[in-house]
Amino acid sequence: MLLVIGAEALRWSHAARATALPSMGAADAASRTAPATLTELSRTHIPAPNNMPSAHASALTPLAGDGMLAFWWAGSRESGPDVKVFASRWRNGAWSAPWEVASRESLGKALGYGVRRIGNPVAWTDRAGKVHLYVVATGLGGWAAARIAHIVSTDGGASFTVRRVLPTSPLFNTSALVRTSPVALSDGGWWLPVYFEIGNKYPMLMAFDADGNPTSLARIGHSTSTLQPAIVPVSATEVRALMRDDSEQMRVQHASSRDGGASWEDLPALDLPNKSTSVAAIRLTSGQFLMLHNHIAAGGSDRNLLRLSISDDLRTWRTVADIAKGPAGDEFSYPTMQQVGDELHITYTWQRQNIAHHRYKITLGDTI
Repeated sequence: MLLVIGAEALRWSHAARATALPSMGAADAASRTAPATLTELSRTHIPAPNNMPSAHASALTPLAGDGMLAFWWAGSRESGPDVKVFASRWRNGAWSAPWEVASRESLGKALGYGVRRIGNPVAWTDRAGKVHLYVVATGLGGWAAARIAHIVSTDGGASFTVRRVLPTSPLFNTSALVRTSPVALSDGGWWLPVYFEIGNKYPMLMAFDADGNPTSLARIGHSTSTLQPAIVPVSATEVRALMRDDSEQMRVQHASSRDGGASWEDLPALDLPNKSTSVAAIRLTSGQFLMLHNHIAAGGSDRNLLRLSISDDLRTWRTVADIAKGPAGDEFSYPTMQQVGDELHITYTWQRQNIAHHRYKITLGDTI
């Protein structure tokens, strides 16, 4: 059951909080990168809900121990009236049967106005174990009129309460969407990557405190054709953003902050193709960086080859493996990944029909 929590007073600005720096975790000890080897342990599809032929836009969030939750939307087609957000729990090496988390009807009832369509979910588990889920939802119009619903679970994802619509713009909080994973901050809060999409497209960061209250919003760089930023901490003060490109460059776009996200500068695009497709990036506890992205091979199409690449400096990348590939027209897209202990978990959209899951063992000391 979904209920709305009352309105809250917000401290708001258009600059990121310089006092809440990225949390480096175990990577703090790895100021110099240590080579890592990835060995595939398993690959499967997350169980799909019945009579839902289309699936897309998965998100992962770890739970206590080695547990994990996956979220995605499924329905007859993208933007279809029957699209709902589903969840599945990873435990003891297997995924549970899926259950429904949110629908147009449940969100509309809780928010008090009609919801025409729902889309991308993004998840975060806070220090207290609460699961925060951010879901794109529109009233009228297309995705450019989207708002972000913030819903919260205190029982490991079994049920959610609608907490708020995120305050993202003066235009009724519309044209704000989410896609990529949040990033931990040193004070127990987190950054949620957000992007704006009416005409111009640009990425933003929304900061939350440890209780899940939004505190600030900052634009990433000055581009008007980048979206879906994947945020990667480099040090306690340096942060990078790798972004989907909607320009004629058709390259993975790149921005940097050297003051803990308070200000950003655009960097030259990476020498990696990107025809407006989402990327995922993380820093391993080894200190190296991983990125999942759609490579474009000769004779291929925008999303028929999903590649895993590794870097020591976020500029020069080398291929680890092609996670999924097929003939032109196939789709393996919208990846996400999480490191849980010594394992790397990857999920992505498989042919718009299922959510695929790959699991890798991470071993330090050898060269990939």
